[in-house]
Amino acid sequence: MSALSRNDTSLFGRWWWTIDRWSLAALGLIIGFGALMILAASPPVAERIGLDQFYFVRRHFVMLPVAIALLIGVSLMQPRTVRRLALIGLAGTVLLLIAVLLAGPEIKGARRWINLAGFSLQPSEFAKPFFAVIAGWLFAEWRRAEGFPGHIVAGALYLLIVSLLLMQPDLGQAVVLSAIFFGQFFLAGMPIAWVGGAVLFGVFGLIGAYFTLDHVASRIDRFLDPASGDSYQVNRSMEAFMNGGLLGRGPGEGTVKAFIPDAHADFVFAVAGEELGLIACLLVLLLFAFVVLRGFARVLSEQNLFVMLAASGLLAQFGIQAIINMGSTLHMMPTKGMTLPFVSYGGSSLLALAIGMGMALALTRRRAGGGQP
Repeated sequence: MSALSRNDTSLFGRWWWTIDRWSLAALGLIIGFGALMILAASPPVAERIGLDQFYFVRRHFVMLPVAIALLIGVSLMQPRTVRRLALIGLAGTVLLLIAVLLAGPEIKGARRWINLAGFSLQPSEFAKPFFAVIAGWLFAEWRRAEGFPGHIVAGALYLLIVSLLLMQPDLGQAVVLSAIFFGQFFLAGMPIAWVGGAVLFGVFGLIGAYFTLDHVASRIDRFLDPASGDSYQVNRSMEAFMNGGLLGRGPGEGTVKAFIPDAHADFVFAVAGEELGLIACLLVLLLFAFVVLRGFARVLSEQNLFVMLAASGLLAQFGIQAIINMGSTLHMMPTKGMTLPFVSYGGSSLLALAIGMGMALALTRRRAGGGQP
């Protein structure tokens, strides 16, 4: 591909010379690392629940080409097309979030999935990237068009989606969505008097969740006092990191994954810690940081406010989700069922992240005129 001429005006040629190839390469490495960890972590989980040992491996590798195609295909889009995709996607996601509450199966006390054509879909995963783009557009229009209440519309949309998420309940996704919304609002020029109100809103929201959602209270209590409840997965996770040391036991040689129920999903980073070691885990952490920070660096000089806000929201979602997963695995914060982007098993998460990072790559492409939509 490097042989493509800079004078190549084809769709792919223009894409290749305007895309952030360093970020694309880093995402490729993360996806490759995820494939390796699914091969290492999922067979024991499948065997433990009575499935063929390669059940999760096959399902992941069926979805992986689709995710890569989505990532590349969406990154080919222009900002205006990204905005249209997000608008259609968010409208569909809101309808699915309502359908989940009405017809979704209850699993472990929560309604988060819906079956569509034999595929179990988690709409909340798609709400985050689509909302980030639409909220960015509304805030940008608020600043561009005098009298347009974009911030109010964005706020109403935020409250609608967060309410639907809390009714499932899914506090983790609501927290990520809140971080996206208030981060974009701040970048767009949130009145300084409102900043304190936003902080108080977050504090009282978490306090309210603690007293109204039993599973949230249980996880916070176990984080503060592990002896107060079942901390099995966290204990095994910390054991995995201790077993791995600096260099790890080697791919496939871990033992703790045979005992962690979510070793292929929420706790896949613990499997990496045992089999590949601390140094490899730090390199993975650096890859995530590189993607986020390089993306922010590219939008710093962006003249189009929509592009800057939307890309910032997408990058923030990617980074926050990784921090929550790694922090939970390392017992640095209460456990939360959130995937490690492109690494954990989960079809909805994989596809939603591919769309989200595809939009981020599309928005951070170099364009003449500062990226006019």
